[in-house]
Amino acid sequence: MRCASQSDELVFFVNGRKVMERNVDPEGTLLTFLRKNLRLTGTKYACGRGGCGACTVMVSKHDPVSRKIQRHFSVTACLMPICSLYGAAVTTVEGVGSIKTRLHPVQERIAKSHGTQCGFCTPGMVMSMYTLLRNHPQPSEEQLTEALGGNLCRCTGYRPILESGRTFCMESNSCQQKGTGKCCLDWGENDSSPLGKKNEICTKLFAKEEFQSLDPTQELIFPPELLRMAENPEKRTLTFYGERVTWISPGTLKDLLELKVKHPEAPLVVGNTSLGPAMKSQRQFHPVLLSPARISELSMVTKTSDGLTIGAGCSLAQMQDILAERIAELPEEKTQTYRALLKHLRSLAGQQIRNMASLGGHVISRHCCSDLNPVLAVSNATLNLISAEGTRQIPLNEHFLAGLASADLKPEEILESVHIPHSQKWEFVSAFRQAQCQQNALPHVNAGMRVLLKEGTDSIEDLSIAYGGVGAATISAHRSCQQLLGRRWNELMLDEACRLLLDEVSLPGSAPGGRVEFKRTLVVSFLFKFYLEVLQELKKLVKLFSVAVGADSRHRSEVSDQFLSALEDFPVTIPQGVQTYQNVDPHQPLQDPVGRPIMHLSALKHATGEAMFCDDIPVVDKELFMALVTSSRAHAKIISIDVSKALELPEVVDVITAEDIPGTNGAEGDKLLAVEEVTCVGQIICAVVAETDVQAKRATEKIEITYKDLEPVIFTIKDAIKHNSFLCPEKKLEQGNVEEAFEKVDQTIEGEVHVGGQEHFYMETQRVLVIPKTEDKELDIYVSTQDPAHVQKTVSSTLNIPINRITCHVKRVGGGFGGKVGKPAVFGAIAAVGAIKTGHPIRLVLDREDDMLITGGRHPLFGKYKAGFTNNGRIKALDIECYINGGCTLDDSELVTEFLILKLENAYKIRNLRFRGRACMTNLPSNTAFRGFGFPQGALVTESCITAVAAKCGLPPEKIREKNMYKTVDKTIYKQAFNPETLIRCWNECLDKSSFHSRRMQVEEFNKKNYWKKKGIAIIPMKFSVGFAATSYHQAAALVHIYTDGSVLVTHGGNELGQGIHTKMLQVASRELKIPMSCIHISETSTATVPNTIATAASVGADVNGRAVQNACQILLKRLEPIIKKHPEGTWENWIEAAFEQRISLSATGYFRGYKAFMDWEKGVGDPFPYYVYGAACSEVEIDCLTGAHKKIRTDIIMDACCSLNPAIDIGQIEGSFIQGMGLYTTEELKYSPEGILYSRSPDEYKIPTITDVPEEFNVSLLPSSQTPLTIYSSKGLGESGMFLGSSVFFAIADAVATVRRERDIAEDFMVQSPATPERVRMACADRFTKMIPRDDPETFKPWSIPIA
Repeated sequence: MRCASQSDELVFFVNGRKVMERNVDPEGTLLTFLRKNLRLTGTKYACGRGGCGACTVMVSKHDPVSRKIQRHFSVTACLMPICSLYGAAVTTVEGVGSIKTRLHPVQERIAKSHGTQCGFCTPGMVMSMYTLLRNHPQPSEEQLTEALGGNLCRCTGYRPILESGRTFCMESNSCQQKGTGKCCLDWGENDSSPLGKKNEICTKLFAKEEFQSLDPTQELIFPPELLRMAENPEKRTLTFYGERVTWISPGTLKDLLELKVKHPEAPLVVGNTSLGPAMKSQRQFHPVLLSPARISELSMVTKTSDGLTIGAGCSLAQMQDILAERIAELPEEKTQTYRALLKHLRSLAGQQIRNMASLGGHVISRHCCSDLNPVLAVSNATLNLISAEGTRQIPLNEHFLAGLASADLKPEEILESVHIPHSQKWEFVSAFRQAQCQQNALPHVNAGMRVLLKEGTDSIEDLSIAYGGVGAATISAHRSCQQLLGRRWNELMLDEACRLLLDEVSLPGSAPGGRVEFKRTLVVSFLFKFYLEVLQELKKLVKLFSVAVGADSRHRSEVSDQFLSALEDFPVTIPQGVQTYQNVDPHQPLQDPVGRPIMHLSALKHATGEAMFCDDIPVVDKELFMALVTSSRAHAKIISIDVSKALELPEVVDVITAEDIPGTNGAEGDKLLAVEEVTCVGQIICAVVAETDVQAKRATEKIEITYKDLEPVIFTIKDAIKHNSFLCPEKKLEQGNVEEAFEKVDQTIEGEVHVGGQEHFYMETQRVLVIPKTEDKELDIYVSTQDPAHVQKTVSSTLNIPINRITCHVKRVGGGFGGKVGKPAVFGAIAAVGAIKTGHPIRLVLDREDDMLITGGRHPLFGKYKAGFTNNGRIKALDIECYINGGCTLDDSELVTEFLILKLENAYKIRNLRFRGRACMTNLPSNTAFRGFGFPQGALVTESCITAVAAKCGLPPEKIREKNMYKTVDKTIYKQAFNPETLIRCWNECLDKSSFHSRRMQVEEFNKKNYWKKKGIAIIPMKFSVGFAATSYHQAAALVHIYTDGSVLVTHGGNELGQGIHTKMLQVASRELKIPMSCIHISETSTATVPNTIATAASVGADVNGRAVQNACQILLKRLEPIIKKHPEGTWENWIEAAFEQRISLSATGYFRGYKAFMDWEKGVGDPFPYYVYGAACSEVEIDCLTGAHKKIRTDIIMDACCSLNPAIDIGQIEGSFIQGMGLYTTEELKYSPEGILYSRSPDEYKIPTITDVPEEFNVSLLPSSQTPLTIYSSKGLGESGMFLGSSVFFAIADAVATVRRERDIAEDFMVQSPATPERVRMACADRFTKMIPRDDPETFKPWSIPIA
């Protein structure tokens, strides 16, 4: 490779400033350049594959053809090759606005609308919205949803983000915003039971009238220098040489074609959306990359009388606009293909990817689940190829898609454009797809279908069908189509077509991607949808031309009214709803912030990118990077580790192994670095330390580890039970006499429940920076954790140095959810060993893939229940046995088992109970704490049992729930007394506000009229116990300093994870000291200021730390009392000055000894929890029986928050946890290979809810006028409780499926499987199509994935 000095100069602009780089690395991305070279850390690294939107920036380019600035477009910086930016203007979140200069309205509104919690995704959200507003200053709600479709958020539940964006939209359906304060969504079946006095109830979390208006004239202009460059484009070829790769960007088509002759193997890179991820995860490598970006011929669009020719260089977003424009111009019959393509383009990936990906790249990469290729193939599209030799056309047909050499491009050819012909009269084209969720998800199966009927008849003249997702490439069903020519479009033809298709489009049982029977079913379900669509269109044509179709019009097939709903796809809608809470007492001083919807302290900094996260800390002098080497075997002996090749690489400094640990290497059976044996794929074996993160990662691939496999290898709960492989003894609770009760009941029922695991998917992956000090073995550790004291202790024992030499700092955490309680200590300790050994600071930042592989998540659960009940549904006896998949080490599995058993009864009083739980030891990464801590899995077993009892009694589930609920002051199974009055209030309030009974009737009415779409509705009560089951875990401390200018510094033991704990602590301090919040500051959580802290978890962070802050403030105020009494008219500043003069200490430690909590497992009694949070949720859904898709229509949540410290933050926690719970129960599915390797390691494969998954109407209400004397200001911790309420969506889906099965006379199935994915829903809605598919004998093939619950 030639030296870098011969590289051309890369010229582009960032935030209005010119960037000129000569030695740029073609392998580098814009994200790396922004963060490392320009130190613009507002743009975040979260997934590295363009799947989450955290790194969104705006790119603006000038288009010399139209002589205007080509649209501003949002892109994911993690995929954008730095060399592709020649002549472009980049705007990052820092360029939009700053708290130091001026905020942009987008930033102000997302912050003040409470659209930010942890804030890690916020810069990306801001940039997507900002780009939208640059193109459309008054967007439609549809454009807003589209713009945010590629951005993920794990905290907020999206509603407040959309609410902030909606304030810019031209028309708004949300009547709350019309200023009357009244809304058509004001709830209630009967207003005689109001929530309280109307004036006490508030539905406004922010004041829209305070927002600054958007002024498009104030935006950054397009740099004049780039305008000049675009007017006189550089025709010469630009070349950028890197260490391993050369990037060549020709200025003319002629040069490109010559380069293609010279480098026939070199790929053309436009958006890098296909090549980028492949180079990252499949380690693909290309020494030469050709960029056709500057060649205008490749972006030409030609409209002809017979079709449309679109340049291969056009982005998919441009293609969307081109097609939409053409559809508006032409008669409907000519635009069938364009409509089908447009339908798929709307749901293909996210907006950023559509802005980057090119049509040519999409076609040429021939991805097995390409959304456009099946439609292009059936519509007889032609590929226009060009080379130095000349031009030629090839059809985009099955031979091209299969990659046959005779039908493919020659190495020196490139794709110039794609010609898509018009459709014609009597021709029908449709597109279908089904994915894990509605948007931004790769399809399981998709299809393009086209039929041409002989004019005036219903007989088939031409038929073409192609599928994606059912093979290595798009598959064309050519043979089947040929056999159907001449047939009439009727039921007989449909049956024959299904048979032929299943024979031709065959999928082996072991096919990659799994879901084989589901995919086979979709093949014929899609055909049926197409069949109905064509029939419906024929009906219109017949009316139009009054022709008799076929020989005898009386025999023509018709679509019955019951079937009509099968034709409609679920629309993408923007959610709306009301958030209700109790206003503060009118007599409360205005300065007292407690109980008011105060904005998150860091919200504005989140929105400007100025909030610093762990990896945003500037590079420290002599800093090195660490990358981890993990096991590729599930259970094996380590024979040898050869690191020699890794150490030969340039810039590699050292390899850290277990031998380098000076102190203890973790615990027995749970080593930090593996010694002799590995017990799961993803176990850490050693770590590479290098000068750059790139070299460290490359070196990990050079380390050679020899293994000898060991037996047994256990992955599933079933196998663990068989091998008696458990992590801890059984946990058991019992009351009454279960056996005796079973003998006396009218009926019994037994069932099984399988609940899949869940990945935390915090937006900020695990990361740590360890800085060794020059003396006394001191270390500073900056870490993203929920438990800095645990990191400190672990590092201390690992290095064998006292705890007092180690200081852990936590400024803020980009989401935790339990995943940053235990694991950060492991990474902190390994990085600390590296720091001590090398004497350098060490930075360790996990890639998303490694984070998901190594860290484990929520425990998968297998539950069995047996219930005995009377004919009217009163449950007299219940026996539940639960097994959780703990993974390879104990971690928190014993505690999770205990909490699971303690919480299993949920809201129900059953006299005779037996609960048993075991944690299974398997060869999977150890599962750990996760929001809800066992309750979301366990309570699903209980509620599934209730649903089954209801079905058996022929009664609605809500009646059974009501009948068995706690009614009066009572004791739980573990003999803790409580009063269920609030629980019953929540239940009744939810029934009323959701208009449950009238909607239940509407659902039944809908279901009678529709065969292929069904609605379901469910209401779920909740009794959630808060806290740790041990008193010592409830202690907390705080340190409050008052400085001589009157300003106050508060430090406490809680960590800011996005849940607003620092904001609440300032509210507490403000009330106690009677000074404004603006006078008080929290810098960070540090083990040097508040020692021996407890993890911020179990929903009690604000509770206990609030009491500690309160205590410190009260001590200080008591000291100041004599001075205040003496000078009552004085100011705060005067009093502090006087106190200092009088030598009164202005610093105090506050302490809270904790809530009493204990549990005696021997006796099965205790008071393990300080208090309960009660709630109820009602959800309504609609399912598509043919595809398994569902739409969330409405959710109403009532939560008992007592006196909320901050209703905006608390409602945010409820909404966020509800949506996260909804993900657990619907779309979040972990897939493991038969060898125990996790497949779902990125947002491509693992689908957390997106913006379109939020219920269409989403109402949250905090129950007013409830009190609890125990907690600070009578508030409650609400961090986790909303999680389980997400199951109301699951049970609504189950309700819809049960209706289908009853209607079709299919036996009740009491095996419940969560998540309710499209696959499970579709296969449960058994019909003629599920019956006709071939089924494989499981003994005859090796499945692609295995179920672990």
